[in-house]
Amino acid sequence: MISNQPAPTDSAESDAFYANALDRIRNFMLALGPLFTLAALLKYGRWSALGFLLGCVISYLNFHWLKSGVNHLADRVTNTGKRQSGTGIIARFLLRYVLLGAAAYAILTSFPASLRGLFAGLFLPVGAIACEAGYELYVGITREF
Repeated sequence: MISNQPAPTDSAESDAFYANALDRIRNFMLALGPLFTLAALLKYGRWSALGFLLGCVISYLNFHWLKSGVNHLADRVTNTGKRQSGTGIIARFLLRYVLLGAAAYAILTSFPASLRGLFAGLFLPVGAIACEAGYELYVGITREF
């Protein structure tokens, strides 16, 4: 009798592939940030490129802090089996945005000409996620089952 279920190795390979998606997104962010900063420098000048680079740094830190916060929260919940306090979770979540907002304010008051570049740099995770989606589509089409 032939089963339509995938072989265990296919499932294990798929799980490993998708488990590495966040690492690939981080790598795409690290590659796209300098590449687009250089493009902004050549096309729009140094202030826009500086704003873009700082926006990329802010968005990368935000992505990293969010990822590590979710991982730590999941580890604590699964390891202890206890419900965590909502106050501490919300406080850390809000503190992250306060710090990022303060950094953005400092950038805008120091370099007002870099406003558009800063906002564009904040969209770095969107580009990295689009690259990851394209990569997963490519792997899905080319992988033989």
